[in-house]
Amino acid sequence: MEGDRRAVVVGAGIAGLSCAVRLRGRGWSVRVLADTPVEQSTSHLAAAVWFPTRAGPRDKVLDWGRRTFDELAGQARAGVPGVVMRESLTLYRTEPEPQWWAGAVGPIRPARPDELPPGYPHGLRFAVPLVEMPVYLPWLAAEAQRRGITLERRRVTSPAEAGADADLVVNCSGLGARTLVGDMSVTPVRGQIVRVANPGLTLSVRDENHPAGRAYVHPREHDCILGGTLEEGVWDPTPDPVVAAAIVRRCVDIVPALRGAEVLEHVAGLRPARPEVRLEAEPATAGCPRVIHDYGHGGSGITLSWGCADDVAALAGPP
Repeated sequence: MEGDRRAVVVGAGIAGLSCAVRLRGRGWSVRVLADTPVEQSTSHLAAAVWFPTRAGPRDKVLDWGRRTFDELAGQARAGVPGVVMRESLTLYRTEPEPQWWAGAVGPIRPARPDELPPGYPHGLRFAVPLVEMPVYLPWLAAEAQRRGITLERRRVTSPAEAGADADLVVNCSGLGARTLVGDMSVTPVRGQIVRVANPGLTLSVRDENHPAGRAYVHPREHDCILGGTLEEGVWDPTPDPVVAAAIVRRCVDIVPALRGAEVLEHVAGLRPARPEVRLEAEPATAGCPRVIHDYGHGGSGITLSWGCADDVAALAGPP
């Protein structure tokens, strides 16, 4: 609208779209620039169950995660497509210490013996948001456009180029920050998953310390996501059939009902990781408007998205 201050968001994954929605809610005129369609973003591939993974610093992750939990729980209650509250079970071979992320979720209780698979003496039960990204992300893009946000397919090489006709640039470029702003501390953490037919499961189950590697099973409406890997510094997104078979084996360990489930797809994606999430503002210069950075979420892009977007909007201020 005429007279609005103009913001440009670089990146159309969950970070970029959530920031765009929050900025628009504060009255900014917003364009989102991305060089790939929403359905080709890293976010689109995510298993997308709320759980902090490979992101820091811990105190900020807890705060961002708590606020995102509350937002997604509210969306689930409102019937937003692709968002549900999912009963979850985290497994342990030894009695677990208090979990640092517990303050961000609702009630947590010890699992009963009859709720545990063979070989596991301990577990925790709680409910967290599960987001089916192939449903939710297109909905969020459409919701952004309904609110007057423009989505544009365009590759940019610098914040100055992105903000040539804007008052603010929000950098949600993920791995692209390596070239966009020269941040070589951003590295890929390759995640491989297997998508199988859902044999009737409704409980998410995970063992972060399985002897053969991380194991998690997240049931969605018509399928289950089995994972997964955290391969630091690996750039190849090609699924490895040996890794896939190992994922299935350890997921059957924690959810025996998956034995024989039909494999629908093998998927691998590159999470944009960094020693710490970068969420900070830089002042305008002679050739570039003010820039707010929001990237480096590792395996916690969905888990931190709306909390980070709140902080981006607060840094942006009123238009």
